[in-house]
Amino acid sequence: MFRPRFAYPLCSIAMTTLVLAACTTGKTAFYHQEEFNDTSAFSRSFPGSEKAVCEAARRALLGQGYIINKTTDNSLDGNKSFQPASDKHMEIAFHVVCASNGNGKSATMFVSATQDGFALKKSNASASLGVGVLGSVSMPFGSSDDSMVRVSSETIRSPDFYDRFFGAAERYLLVDIDDDEKAAEKK
Repeated sequence: MFRPRFAYPLCSIAMTTLVLAACTTGKTAFYHQEEFNDTSAFSRSFPGSEKAVCEAARRALLGQGYIINKTTDNSLDGNKSFQPASDKHMEIAFHVVCASNGNGKSATMFVSATQDGFALKKSNASASLGVGVLGSVSMPFGSSDDSMVRVSSETIRSPDFYDRFFGAAERYLLVDIDDDEKAAEKK
């Protein structure tokens, strides 16, 4: 039976392509979700300095029971814990960066929040006993170690979630602007 010389390499290439296609199906490329458009849910411009805008963000988080872990003049990190069930734990962590818009009158607040899920993991404990002639003997006993294990982590992408946060920050920023204007009028 006659077989052309190029038939084997073509079959090999075809098989390799099929194998690679089979391996890559089922994997989701999350970078396709990244839009990088002008109307991002993760940022909003406000009147005021970057320090004032970040202070409004800090107050908005504190007003909702978040714990502020780290703060500078133009950034802050905060988190809040939730326990929806006795064996589940959720945590939302905020990262806020404030940057001047270069005009001296406004700044942009960039916000990213992640939601981490934890579940209770139980592991049985056992004890080992070394006996000279017999070697070591492992025996289970009736205790277990419980620990929380992270089972999920995701950046929150909901525009409504960020709109609510930006609205709260704006309310605190407007209070500060009103207070500054009243103080300037008294002088």
